[in-house]
Formats: sequence, structure tokens, C-alpha cells
Amino acid sequence: MEDMTNSLLQPSRLPFALPDYASLTDADYREALEVGMAEQLAALREIAHDPEPPTVENVLHAWEASDATLTRASNAFWVARSADTSPERDAIAEEVAPLLAQHSDAITLDADLHARLRALRERADAGEVTLDEQDEWLLTQRLRAHERAGVTLSTDAQARLRELNTALASAENEFDRLLVAGRNAADVHVTERSDLDGLTDDDVEALAENARAAGKDGWVIPIVNTTGQPVLDTLANRSLRETIFRASIGRGLGGEFDTRPTLLRIARLRAERAALLGYDHHAAYAHEDTCAGSTPAVDELLASLAPGIVELAGREADALRRRLADVDPDAILEPWDWQYLASQGAGEVGIDPEKLKPYLEFGRVLTEGVFAAATAMYGLTFTERPDLVGYTPQARVYEVAEEDGTTLGAVVLDPYTRPTKRGGAWMTSIVEQSQLFDAAPVVTNTCNVPPPAPGSPSLMTWDNVITLFHEFGHDLHGLLSDVRYPSRSGTSVPRDFVEFPSQVNEIWAFEPALIRRFAVHHETGEPIPDAWVDALVAGRTNPAYDTLELLEAMILDQAWHQARPEDLPEGPDDVEQFEADALDRAGVSFPLIPPRYRSTYFSHIFGGGYAAGYYSYLWSEVMDADTVAWFREHGTPDSPGGMTREAGERFRRDLLAKGGSVESTRTYRRFRGADPQVSHLLARFGLTD
Repeated sequence: MEDMTNSLLQPSRLPFALPDYASLTDADYREALEVGMAEQLAALREIAHDPEPPTVENVLHAWEASDATLTRASNAFWVARSADTSPERDAIAEEVAPLLAQHSDAITLDADLHARLRALRERADAGEVTLDEQDEWLLTQRLRAHERAGVTLSTDAQARLRELNTALASAENEFDRLLVAGRNAADVHVTERSDLDGLTDDDVEALAENARAAGKDGWVIPIVNTTGQPVLDTLANRSLRETIFRASIGRGLGGEFDTRPTLLRIARLRAERAALLGYDHHAAYAHEDTCAGSTPAVDELLASLAPGIVELAGREADALRRRLADVDPDAILEPWDWQYLASQGAGEVGIDPEKLKPYLEFGRVLTEGVFAAATAMYGLTFTERPDLVGYTPQARVYEVAEEDGTTLGAVVLDPYTRPTKRGGAWMTSIVEQSQLFDAAPVVTNTCNVPPPAPGSPSLMTWDNVITLFHEFGHDLHGLLSDVRYPSRSGTSVPRDFVEFPSQVNEIWAFEPALIRRFAVHHETGEPIPDAWVDALVAGRTNPAYDTLELLEAMILDQAWHQARPEDLPEGPDDVEQFEADALDRAGVSFPLIPPRYRSTYFSHIFGGGYAAGYYSYLWSEVMDADTVAWFREHGTPDSPGGMTREAGERFRRDLLAKGGSVESTRTYRRFRGADPQVSHLLARFGLTD
């Protein structure tokens, strides 16, 4: 008789404890999630009512073991659903999201559990229990989570809080579902080959493959997650560029996939919850538990950069107007012209993206760029394991080994876009590193690189390259974690710290020696021209477009989450005006450069975990720029940027290895010897005297 056992209900026997994706069914995910929640609540009840005095072992260690099944099931399911969804997986997500919210409330609002934690705290303060640094921080975080969750509220207030959390979980899941469907519906259908002038033959064939997959003639241009669309870099047809741009910014503004009612519901629920917990607004609640520490600190950082970045964008716009006038003296510069004109030489870099792409073949960028940098810095090596199956047939599993050959963990790579994958790029942990349970890390790297046409090479844009390096920085944070508790491993750090290691890893994409290694023409073997290398390196200091679109999105995030209920739009038709007013007040209204995400497709804040935290990319960049200065201080004549084993080992041991096992600002100060200096970021932006 066939064994129908659900493999998620026990530890995996596969290498690296990788989930047995080849055998898993959607029903297995649902069952394991339900069983995992029940198991954890039973285990936590035993912890709360244990008659023995509280100790590190019977409280902290036992708590970490309580969610083994739930974590295994959650990690396996959510990455599979995000990267390769289906109606069945959407239904599971819709069903379990509110259940998981209720499960979390059942834990953090449990007065007996809170009392058990407080008792351990009191015993430690009295010297009856010894806590080392990792124990101390975990206990502090557990207590803080209970208190911030509302454990001290009245019974009636807690009942309302549970209702709010359940409703939020459902609404956030609904936003994410509408977003993916709306993005797919926004694809642009082209019927004339001449309209695609400027694209390479390989690009055109890939668009034809999209059309065939959709059952259409001609070509289909997919819309990606961001406002800016990669195809606008090279598409010569101005009218088609406008059509694509408007398809992008119009997502969620009406029709079947209108996200406005959902995002308004989310904003109101968050605002009410914050007030119930005693905060002025959701941002105040969110910022309290970050490196920034407060809303004024976040606002100050954003406001300090706004005037200078807008001024730089204005100068670049003037240069683009001159470029456009050379082609059409009567034309008025529009948002859909910006990327195209910049790529044609008006910007600082001046490299035709289509001429660059043949030098950026995915496999070589991965092995001779991303992996090679990790080898140079940390001594890691990567071996593909075709015998192991990832969460989708397109995913590839790589074994990661230390310099001495010992196994470190694994990374699951899933690079290509597909209709069933949500937009953007992300890293997740399938298995968290832990000394307590002797667990090796398994991380994912999920991107949305356009897939090649059959028989064609997989060629990348420079933005794709940077994204791959960025996400692999998150992977390294997970892989190089060396902590006791799985809940504090790797990227389990404040939102405004988590992007820091990934942004640091981007700098190696701009290391000239490494560029020459991975940027080789896929047909001729010709190395990238030296002038192009110089231009790519110089392009890192040209922030106007990228920085302003990010800054605008960060300000929208703060506007939504610093609003009290009475300040929010009354209905869907008022959402666009709310956006415009927010950008106006902040002094960043710049119609030629829209926000990187408009509210209606801002998954980070309405479907993901970045609510009031999208500023973290900028906050992390302060640490990133400060750390780049540190690497340069430790550079050598052969590697002036600091891409050396000595510098890498210091960064690994003093920062990456610590994960969230200690307070993150303390980790940074120990690594750097001081707080990060914003002057390095200002210099990167060209905003210093």
C-alpha cells in the first residue's frame, strides 16, 4: 500500500532537512499548518503551567522547540505560494492567514505565558538563573512582543484587538492576491513587430513566447512589480512606451482588481489597532521596535535628503529635455521618456542597455560574479545538486561549503518570472540555522528575471544583476548565521537593519575586477570594454532617478501609516489625491519621476511586512555607505574596494554571524567601533560640499 504520510509532520530526512517538495500536496501544507498550530499551543500550555521554577531550558529552549512543525510547514508553504501560486494555494492562504493571526494572538495575549517570562526575568535579576547575552536578548524580545501585542489590555480591548488582527491578516492576503492578478491583467499586447524596434531579437522572441503561453498572436509585454518597466529603457516607439507606462501606473485603480477598498481597509484597521495599543498611529508602533527607534528619526532622515535629491533630479531632467529636443524640438518630456532617453546616453553611464546585455548571461553572472564574490570574501563554494528538488521545477538547489570543504547549508535559486509568481525579488529561510538544534541553514533566492526564449541564452539587464547581488546578500546573512536560537538566526533583525547586509553585497557588483570576470560576451567570449566598466562604476554615484522614486515611495508609506483614522481618505476615489497631497507636503512631488510603487500596487506595505518600514532601505543605506568606507579602509593594492578574505572574515564573524541574537545597533557598533556616519551616504549622493 502506498505510504500517504505527510512528510511535513516530521523532520525531513533529505539532505539539509529540505522539505520533500516532490511528494508534497497542497492538502499536506494545510494539514501541517493546522497540526503545527495545535502542537505549539499544547507545548506552550505546558511551559506556562510547569510547576518547576523557570529556567533557560524549560522556558527559552522549550519555547524554541514548540513550533517545530509549524515553522517547517510555514517555511515550506509560503515560499511555494509566493513563487508558484495556484487557486488551491490561494485558497489555503486565504483560509490560514486569519488562523495564523489568531494563533499569534493566542500566544502573545496569554497572561500565563507572560507571567512565566516575567518570573524568569525576576529569577535572572535576583541571580538565581544565569543568562548569557543571547539568552538575555531572547528573553527581552519575548517580553517585549507580549507587551507590544497588548497582553496588559483589558479583556474587552483584547477581544477587539483579536478581531483587528484577524481582519488585517485576511485583508493583507486579499491585497496580495489582487495585486498578482492585476499585474497579469495589465500585460500589454502588441500586434505589430515594428512597434518593438529597439528590442533585441531574443527579447522579441521572449515576448512572442509570452503571447503563445497566453493563447494570443503577436507579442505580450509583461508588467513587472515596480512603476518603471525594464522595456522602457530601449523601446523606441514613444506611443507604446506611454501605453506601457499607463498600464503600470493604472494598476489597482478600478475594475475587477481594484485594490483601493482593500488598502483603505488595511490602513484603517492598522490605525485603530495602534490607537487601541496606546500609540498615535501605526508608524509610532512600528518604529518603536527598530534601529531608528522613533517616527521623528525616520522623518528627519527622509526630510534631510528630499531637497538635494529633487534638485539633482531637476538637473537630470534638464539634460533629458536637451536630448529630446535634438530628436524632436516640439516634444515635451514625459515620464515614459525618462528611462529611454537616459539609456540613450543622456545619463551619466551612457551605455546602451541592449549592447550591455550580451555580456550579462545569467549563469556566468551567478557563478563568476555572485558566487565568486562570496568565495573571495568568505571562502564559500557552491555545487549544484540536481538530485534535490526545490519548491518549483524551475528552482535549482546548491550545496554551500566552507573553505575547508565542510558543508555549511544550501541555497535554492529561482530566477525567472512566471504568471504564478508575485513580483519583485526576495529571500526566505526554509530552514533556520540553530546551534540549539544543530540545524544548517537553507535559504532561497527568488527573482523575476525575464525567462529566455527556448534555445536562447538568459541575458540580464544591469538592474537584474544588482538585484541578484542584493538578494544574495540576504542569503549570506542567513547562511553565515551562527547563533543558538532559530528564532533569532540570520535575517531575524529589525526591518531597518535587514536590508543593510544585502545592500553591502551590492557593492561587489561594482568591483572592476569582478565585473571583468562575469561580464563576458556570451557568444564571442569578448571581455566587457574597459570604458564600460568605468561607466558602470561611475553610475553607482548617480542617484537622481532611483533615489527619488524610492524616496517618494517611502514618504507614501509614512503618510498612510502616520495617519489617524479621521485623516485617511473617505473612499477609493480619494486615494490618488491622498497620494498627491503627501508628496506635495514632503516637497518631493515630481511628476516626471513617479513613486517606485504607487499605493495601489505597493505590496511591501499592504501585502508584505514593511508597513511604516519601507524607509528601511534608506536607513540601511546609511550603514551600507559607512561600511563601504570601512571596506575601503581595509583594501589592498590588488583589491582597493576591500573584497578580501581578511575583510570578509571580519564582516562575517562580527556582523553577519550574529543574526538577531543580540541588539542590532550594538552589533553594528562592535563591528564598526562607532555609530554609522550619514556623511558617507551624502557623499555617495553628491550632496556634500
